[in-house]
Amino acid sequence: MTCIEANGLTKEYGAVRAVDRVTFSVEPGRVTGFLGPNGAGKSTAMCLVLGLSRPTAGTATVGGRPFAGLGQPLRHVGALLDAQAAHGSRTARDHLLTLAAANRIPAARAGEALEETGLAGVARRRVRTFSLGMRQRLGIAAALLGDPGVLMLDEPSNGLDPEGIIWIRELLRRLAAEGRTVLVSSHLMSETASYADHLLVLGKGRLLADSPMRAFIDAHVQPRVRLRSTEPERLRSVLLRAGYEPELGEDGRMTVPGARAARLGPLAAEENLPVLELANDEATLEEAYLALTADETQFAAAPSVLAQEV
Repeated sequence: MTCIEANGLTKEYGAVRAVDRVTFSVEPGRVTGFLGPNGAGKSTAMCLVLGLSRPTAGTATVGGRPFAGLGQPLRHVGALLDAQAAHGSRTARDHLLTLAAANRIPAARAGEALEETGLAGVARRRVRTFSLGMRQRLGIAAALLGDPGVLMLDEPSNGLDPEGIIWIRELLRRLAAEGRTVLVSSHLMSETASYADHLLVLGKGRLLADSPMRAFIDAHVQPRVRLRSTEPERLRSVLLRAGYEPELGEDGRMTVPGARAARLGPLAAEENLPVLELANDEATLEEAYLALTADETQFAAAPSVLAQEV
């Protein structure tokens, strides 16, 4: 089984502990989202796994071995950390051919990777002429080059157009469905919610959450129901008697924190209350993430003067 495993992983830079005794396992067959505020330690942790930095304490392994101990590492782990890493004077094809030669990967894989990432038509263009989105695709092509069992991608949607964002979602899901281990770091909550099955959340170097997506959201955001009736006052009285605290909106629609539609529907029926709308107001990943990391953000802007005056 090809897992990414961190055990007590710690990295200090002088008096700063960038990664603080972190332990986790990234399993194959699912997309794991790696989340956290700026400065949380995500990039540092990925660099430690990839052997680009040496831990102060603890271990990081891929398939039970340190990255440095992997022969022909691109065949085992594909990574995208910096889309600007490719040499600007090389063509896209030459960049991949160089990586292939260094890892004893058949040269034909370069063309296949370019085709898979939509870059076949610009294979002979120099990288310095590429847009950010094209460089992202080239970085992903390099990560896929060795057909690895493990993929580690940092902000893979950065710079992609809408078609590219849909493509990366589908790619990540397919890679996981093939049984690969996929770890994706991102600040885009809506995107992460569209493809991740599991979440790791860091804050100030510490592991704050290691959870399936749905369980993470349910643990940090209270469920609520949207409800509307032709008799709002009587409905409100019924809800209050049942122990709920409905919040009335300007349009007559109520929001009922801590409730589920499956409970409120029968409650309204028992009282012969006409119901025009009844739906669970599903919490989002963004809401849950912000609730968890509210005290973990190091670089938060102060509210604007205009916002304070409103």
